[in-house]
Amino acid sequence: MSGNGLTSSIRRLIKAGERLRTGNPSPFEQLRQQMNDILGDGGILKEVVQRGEGPPVPQNASVLIHYSAFLEYSDHPFETSTNFKYPQMMKLGRDVTLAGLEVGLLTMQKGEFSRFLFQPQYAYGDMGCPPSIPAAAVVLYEVQILDFLDSRQVDDFVALSPEAQNTVPLSTLLEVVSTLRSFGNRCFNQSRYDNAKDRYKQAMMLLESRERQSDAEKERINTALLPLYLNLSLTELRLESPHKALKYGNKALEIDSANTKALFRCGQAYLELHEYESAQGLLITAQAKRPFDSDINNLLRKVATCYKDSLDKQKNMYSNMFRDLRGPVKM
Repeated sequence: MSGNGLTSSIRRLIKAGERLRTGNPSPFEQLRQQMNDILGDGGILKEVVQRGEGPPVPQNASVLIHYSAFLEYSDHPFETSTNFKYPQMMKLGRDVTLAGLEVGLLTMQKGEFSRFLFQPQYAYGDMGCPPSIPAAAVVLYEVQILDFLDSRQVDDFVALSPEAQNTVPLSTLLEVVSTLRSFGNRCFNQSRYDNAKDRYKQAMMLLESRERQSDAEKERINTALLPLYLNLSLTELRLESPHKALKYGNKALEIDSANTKALFRCGQAYLELHEYESAQGLLITAQAKRPFDSDINNLLRKVATCYKDSLDKQKNMYSNMFRDLRGPVKM
């Protein structure tokens, strides 16, 4: 079930608004009859259209949602996420400014699709929001939760001083880092590479600034740093920053010199920097470890072609230079 517009049954209810003149219930009044009162004051009514699964959304979570908002008698939303290429990730308590929507989201589960009717005190108040939303308007929101991440632990950890962060158990830090990396992966998959980089770097810096490390802690920290370096390297490649991609790829190789992903990333970066010999050397090493990897083999062929073209251009350039130095041939 999609949250991108009213379903046909609700559209029929809206089109039936003309019945109000004959004394029949209005569309929203008809909806109320099949909705549940969340708070007991009639201010927020909810209808679950498609159930979700798992625990409800926790406070301070970041939710990935589709939504559309409607006024009564209108089949066109005054606000919708369908204008965005990707569904929005919204932080409760910060990005969600409608009081009723925040309360409603806290009652939902992952995958759930529900409708909410908000009275003015839980929506846009007695003033409304001219010109789109009239005064004292009751509004209908259709919401689908695609996913959510509990970011409270991240917020609490980041709010600590650096000294206090170092007293927190390493297991807690690793949970925070895992959440930040999940955020970054979500942004990366939506092609929001700058946002992904910010999340990965935040996680990386938390790990790198950890003090008083035992050998066992260093091992666990390096294990957590390795995928972050690899993610940052790929993200910088997407952002067309091969020098930075190479930096993070080399950091990954410092942890695991035989890591084929790191070798591949560095090979990609060297290719973008037109350092074909260096790229070829790294990719040959990666190929030796994974001889049937199509990505490695394809990139190695591309590097070989670019390297040959580069050598041919140099040869032609030097040939022309020497010809000019010899001057015209005398007959």
